[in-house]
Amino acid sequence: MVIVALDFENKDKTLAFLRQFKKPMYVKVGMELFYGSGIEIIKEIKALNHKIFLDLKCHDIPNTVKKAMYNLAKLDVDIVNLHASGGIKMMTSAMEGLIEGSNGKKRPLLIAVTQLTSTSKQMMNDELKIDGEVIDSVVNLALNAKKAGLDGVVCSPLEVLKVKEACGDDFITVTPGIRLESDSKDDQVRITTPKKARELGCDYIVVGRPITKALDPVLAYENISKDFLGE
Repeated sequence: MVIVALDFENKDKTLAFLRQFKKPMYVKVGMELFYGSGIEIIKEIKALNHKIFLDLKCHDIPNTVKKAMYNLAKLDVDIVNLHASGGIKMMTSAMEGLIEGSNGKKRPLLIAVTQLTSTSKQMMNDELKIDGEVIDSVVNLALNAKKAGLDGVVCSPLEVLKVKEACGDDFITVTPGIRLESDSKDDQVRITTPKKARELGCDYIVVGRPITKALDPVLAYENISKDFLGE
C-alpha cells in the first residue's frame, strides 16, 4: 500500500491537491499540516473517504501518552504512531489509551518509530551516543514495540527484512525514505526505490515529494503504486 505524505502547510493546499484524485487513497497527515490546520483537516480528509495515517510521533511520560492516544482514538484515523525510544511502559500505556478511547470500535493501528530515515550511523554513534550499527538499534526498538503489543514499526526499507525476521511476518512495517532513481535524496539518508521496497518486503511505503511535487501527481502516484505492487 502506498501512503501519500500530505506535507503541506495549510488546509487549502492540501484539499486542492486531493481534489486531483478521483479514488480514495491512504494519506499521511504529519506535524506540519496537523499543527497548522488542526482537527478540522482530519474531518475534511475523512469526508473524502481517504484513510489517514496520523503521524504525530508521540513521545512523553507514559500517562501523558496514554491520554493523548485516548483522544486520538476519537478522530477516526487509521494509523497513529509514537517513538519507540520512549520505552515499553510508554508504548503499553499508549495502547491502553487507544483501546479505551476507541470505546469498543475498531481502534487505529499503533506503530512505533524506530530510527528516523535521516539518522546515519555517524549521527547515531556520535550525537546520540548509541553504539553499533543503525540496523541493530532498529531491531532492538522493534522488539520492544512487539513486546508492548504494538502492530508494527516505522523503519527504513533497508531494515525491513531484519525486522520481519525478529518480529514475524505479521508485524507491520511502514517505510518512508522512498525515492525514484531520478530524485534527490533531500534530507533522508537510508532510502530506496518503490520496486526495491517491494522486493524487501515492505507492507506500506510513505511517499511525499516524488508525488506532491510532480508535474502530474496523479500519474506519479499511479506509477509508484504499480512499481510497488508489481503490476
